[in-house]
Amino acid sequence: MRMLFFAHSGLRYLVLLMGLVAVAYFAYGLATKRPVDKSVRILGSSFVGLLDTQILLGIGLAFAWPVLDGRIWTHMVTMLLAAGVAHVLLVVNRRRPNPNYALPLAAVAGALILVFIGIVMVLDRSLFGTTKL
Repeated sequence: MRMLFFAHSGLRYLVLLMGLVAVAYFAYGLATKRPVDKSVRILGSSFVGLLDTQILLGIGLAFAWPVLDGRIWTHMVTMLLAAGVAHVLLVVNRRRPNPNYALPLAAVAGALILVFIGIVMVLDRSLFGTTKL
């Protein structure tokens, strides 16, 4: 369980880093009106893949953890909403006849806002702090 906890805790840095890189790239693309290429799909899929892995680790941790309080369940729901927002908006953009940068930007930024809410406001923890097991 300890290994699962540290994997879940450490992966958040990759999720946040990939999210910030994607937001910066999508905002730049939107501001400069660049044509959409494969990099939009690659960045979006990378972010969602890391987020999905984080959620799977979190679900495994929830079942392995001996005591769960209400904050953990609220945290899980918030994280599932973050993944849902990212998945839905990225798929909608991919299926559009003329995909653009606005929906991927909204997808990743919305997911990051929900991640922030789920960690800082629900769990009352720092995004970059460490937690003892």
